[in-house]
Amino acid sequence: MEIRNTLAAAALSVFALSALTAQDDFTTPSNPDTVLYFISPADGETIKGPVTVKFGLKGMGVAPAGVEKEGTGHHHLLVNVPLPELEYNIVMDENHLHFGGGQTETTLALPPGKHTLQLLLGDQNHLPHKPAVYSSQITITVVE
Repeated sequence: MEIRNTLAAAALSVFALSALTAQDDFTTPSNPDTVLYFISPADGETIKGPVTVKFGLKGMGVAPAGVEKEGTGHHHLLVNVPLPELEYNIVMDENHLHFGGGQTETTLALPPGKHTLQLLLGDQNHLPHKPAVYSSQITITVVE
């Protein structure tokens, strides 16, 4: 009985791990002509904080996280980090901001200095679409 339980647990672990890592089985397709961009701020802009960031999206729509609707996703703002690996869920921390309510802008209290910003569209489960939809990375300078 113990061997059967151990085998069942091992099989369940392998299935769960493959579900987490094999995104192709759960990938949401994107429109390959989609463009994700910043309305503001502009690349290279010097801004007195706080910084209002407005997101632009053409070719797809915005829907809240958890809502499965074809041709939609929700915004993630990457602050001072490179684009993550695109086959895994987008992490949530102080550098990977999630806008799962369908928001298209935010205000950031960034400290003075140079900062990079990049947008990444995620599906209802916070997975990047396939092909992934992301903006160019921009650099801004915040002054007091």
